[in-house]
Amino acid sequence: MLREETKSKYGIGTTLGFMLKVAWQQRPTLYLIYFVQLLADCMQKAQYILLPKFLMDELALLLSGEAAGQHLKNALCYAGLTVGLLLLSNLMLSLVNWRKEPHRVWLDHFFEETLAGHTMSMDFEHTEDPEALNQVAKAKDGINWYSGGVIGILDQFYSILMNGMVLVGVVTVIAVNCPLLLPVQLFALLFITWLNARNNKIEIEDFAKLSTLNRIFGYIFWSLVHPMYGKDIRLYDSADMMKEKGSVESEKMVGVWAGTARKQRKNSWGMDVINSFRDGISYFYIGYLAIKGVLTLGDFSMCISAASTLYWSLFHIVQGAQEITKRCNYAADFLKFLDYPAAMPKGTKETKVGNHVIEFCHVSFKYPRSENFILRDINLTIHSGEHLSIVGLNGAGKTTLIKLLCRLYDVTEGEIKIDGINIKEYSDEAYRKLFAVVFQDFKLFAFSLKENIVLGKQEDEAKVEEVLRLSGLYEDAMKLEHGLDTTLYKSFDEQGTELSGGQQQKVAISRALYHNAPIVILDEPTAALDPMAEYEIYKKFDSLVGGKTAIYISHRLSSCKFCDHIAVFAEDTIKEYGTHESLVNKKDGIYAEMFAAQAQYYVENTAEAAVALI
Repeated sequence: MLREETKSKYGIGTTLGFMLKVAWQQRPTLYLIYFVQLLADCMQKAQYILLPKFLMDELALLLSGEAAGQHLKNALCYAGLTVGLLLLSNLMLSLVNWRKEPHRVWLDHFFEETLAGHTMSMDFEHTEDPEALNQVAKAKDGINWYSGGVIGILDQFYSILMNGMVLVGVVTVIAVNCPLLLPVQLFALLFITWLNARNNKIEIEDFAKLSTLNRIFGYIFWSLVHPMYGKDIRLYDSADMMKEKGSVESEKMVGVWAGTARKQRKNSWGMDVINSFRDGISYFYIGYLAIKGVLTLGDFSMCISAASTLYWSLFHIVQGAQEITKRCNYAADFLKFLDYPAAMPKGTKETKVGNHVIEFCHVSFKYPRSENFILRDINLTIHSGEHLSIVGLNGAGKTTLIKLLCRLYDVTEGEIKIDGINIKEYSDEAYRKLFAVVFQDFKLFAFSLKENIVLGKQEDEAKVEEVLRLSGLYEDAMKLEHGLDTTLYKSFDEQGTELSGGQQQKVAISRALYHNAPIVILDEPTAALDPMAEYEIYKKFDSLVGGKTAIYISHRLSSCKFCDHIAVFAEDTIKEYGTHESLVNKKDGIYAEMFAAQAQYYVENTAEAAVALI
C-alpha cells in the first residue's frame, strides 16, 4: 500500500496537471482542435434533441388542418437546418479526428523518447535491478497502452466538460416537461457508477500482474526474431522450446485477462439489467404523459431524446471521472519512473586536468540483493601513465573492479579515490570523461562505421582514420562500398555490412581511442582476434595507449609482458602483484602456474612476428 504522501505526489490531480501541461507545451493546437470538437458536438445535440420537436410540431399542425403555407415553410426550414447541422458537424468531427491523430502519434513518440532518455541516464545499477526494470515496463505500458497517453486522458477530460454543458440544457428541458425522469436517471446512474467503479478497481489491480508478464513475454519473442540469437536457436534446434516458453507466458497473460473478465462479469451484467429497467420506466412515463395530452408529439420526441441524453451525459461525466482516475493511475507510473530514486549519491566536483592517481582503499563489494562478496579488501594504487594488467580466472571479479572504478556501482566497503578525492564527490559528467572503456560485451549500433566510432562526439574524419589505423581496421574500412559511411548490419540497410567478431572489436577499440580520455580500460579487447591480429595490437600497445594510464584485462597472459605491473585476482581479492618478471619467476605462484599452462608465447625475431597460442 502506498503511503499517503506518495499517493498525493502521484495523485490524479498531479498526473492530470502533468498531462495538460505537456499538451500545452508540446502541442498547444490540440486545445483549438478540442474547441472545434465542442462546437460540432453541441450542434449534434441540438440537432438530436431540439430540432425534431419543432419539425414534428409543425407537421402535426399541418396534419390537423392548420394553414399549410407557413407551417410547411417552417417544417422545410427545420428539416434543412437538421440536415445542414448534421453535415457540418460530421465534417468538423472528421477534421478533428484527422488532425488529432498526428498529435497522438507525436506525443506517443515524445513519451517514448523521454522514457528512453531517462532510462539511459539512470544509474547503471538499476538496469540490472528487476524492480527497476518492472517500473520501466509499467511506465512504458502505462503512459501509452493503458492510459491512452495525453490524447486518451484529454478525451476523457473533454468528455466531462462537454457533457456538463449538455447536462445543463437537458435538465432544464426535463424539469419543465417531465420532472419525474430526473430521479429515475439519477437512481440508475448511482448503481451503474458503483458497478463500474468495481470493474475499474479490478482492472487496475490486475495491471500490476501484467507488467512482469509483459516484460518476460516481450523478451522471449524479441529473442526469437533478433539476429543476435539466430545461430544458437537454429544450430541447437531450440525454436520449439522458445515458442513453447512464449506460449506459456502468453497463456499466463491470457489467464490474467480472462480472470479480469470473470471478476468483472457480474458487474457488467448488473449494468445491463439496470439500463433495461431505466429505459422501460422512462418510455412508460413519457408515453403516459403523451396519452394524457400533457405533451405534444414534438414534446414527446424531445423528452425521449432528453431523457436518453440526460442519462448518457451523467454517465459520461461519471465514467469520464472514473476513466481519468484509472488512466491517471496508469500514467502515474511514468511520473514515478521519472522520479525513480538514484542508486548512488551524486557529487559536484570537477576533475583536474593533467595526471591522475587511482587508489583502491580496502574496497569490498557485493552486488545488490546478493549476500556474497565478489571482491574483498582490495588495495591498489595505479599511477598516472602506468599500464596495469589484471589477470585471473573467470569469476574472479576483474570486470567488477572496472565497473566500480567507472562508478557503474558504488563500493560496499572502503573507497576509491582519484587524485586523493573519493570518486563519489565528482560529478558524473566530469568523472566519466576520464575513461575510455572497451568492455567484453561492448555493443555496436546499426549506424554508419563513422558514427559508431564518433558516438555523439564532435566529428573529425582525419581523427577517425587515425584511430582506425592504430586499431588495424583502416584497410578493411577503406574496402567497404561507402567507406566510413557504410552502415553496420543489415537491420535497416540492405547494403549494410556484417563485420567479423575481430573487426567489431577493432571498431570498439577505435571508439575508445577516439574518445581520447586520460584513462583507457580494455576488458578482453582482443578475445575475438586471431593470434596474428592480436600480436599486432600488442605490438602497437604503446602507440595505442601512449602515455595514458591503461588498465588491461586479458586471459592471454602474453599481453602482460607489455604492462608495467600485473595484479592477479583469486579468491575475491588480489593474491599477487608485481612485474611480469617477478611474478613469472615466483615459485608456486598463481601467475607463474597460469603462465606455464600456456604452451607458447608471442615471440619476435628480426624478420617477423610468429605467434601461436593454445
